[in-house]
Amino acid sequence: MKLSIHSPDELVAAIPHLLGFQPEESIVFLPLRSDLPVARVDIPTTARDREGVWGSISDAFRRYAQPGSNVGIVCLSADREQANVVGQDFAARLGNIGIGTPILLWADETRWADLDTGDMGLRTDAARETVAAATVLSGRAQPAASRESLAESLVGDREPVAALLPESRAAARENTAKVEGRWALARMQRFQHDGIRLSDADAARLLVAVESTPTRDRLWLDMNRGNAGSHVALWTDMTKRAPDEVRAAPASLLGFASWLSGHGALAWCALDQVPGDKPYALANLVAAAVQSGMHPREWEASKTLTTDRGAEALAPTRTTAPQGAMRPAHGM
Repeated sequence: MKLSIHSPDELVAAIPHLLGFQPEESIVFLPLRSDLPVARVDIPTTARDREGVWGSISDAFRRYAQPGSNVGIVCLSADREQANVVGQDFAARLGNIGIGTPILLWADETRWADLDTGDMGLRTDAARETVAAATVLSGRAQPAASRESLAESLVGDREPVAALLPESRAAARENTAKVEGRWALARMQRFQHDGIRLSDADAARLLVAVESTPTRDRLWLDMNRGNAGSHVALWTDMTKRAPDEVRAAPASLLGFASWLSGHGALAWCALDQVPGDKPYALANLVAAAVQSGMHPREWEASKTLTTDRGAEALAPTRTTAPQGAMRPAHGM
């Protein structure tokens, strides 16, 4: 998403739209006209914490930095003094790897301040409304109130689909895997065309179908940056409705589609919905892509790796992201 920003007030107002939720007590790194990743982390409160955060984000910045790369740093916190210490620290670290930080801001719920010049101002409804209008016109969903509410949005009523799973499994056994795979692809394409929510029966059949790795991968390979929004809508609904036994595939597909469309926070929330009782390679791949700040364009280069074996080759064991989430940027 590209936004035209005209003031520090608008820059702070844009952050929830870029992340997908309203962050609190966070430091946010915003690339200025570059392919560097957007990153948000909880504000580190000790020098040791700052080292840990730098270790988690520095590789991605080094990977994509080009001559003249610049990043804006915004510290969202009630503690301006702490924000100044943290902001200046990370500005120096980025400078050491050739990345400039011409914007260094602090903001709380009502004010913003430039930590370099001391200029201050109020956060205004006008700036929030201007940014919100621009994101609506771009077709982007409005941000969740918090990361917790974003995660809660992926949990729905799972009983109706659970009741239909035995019947769906029995029907799938009577058909060939090829028939079920063709049906799943056609049903997904129908959703992309009409956007109508799947019936419980179709949802159960689709969730059973994508338990098959070849079928899941046919749907996975359909994803690109042009249709990622449609995939996010489909797999969000499937993840909300899927019982534990069939949730790994839709949650992983949602995570991948979210990453592909630039929603790093939603990708992490989707991965949290993957049951943790056994490893799931596609979830590992998504985690690696988000955590490393990998740009979605690199997906095209690795698109031939469509099996779990291929995913395992690309991704380490999935971990959580307690400090935050990263996503490749598309400019501001």
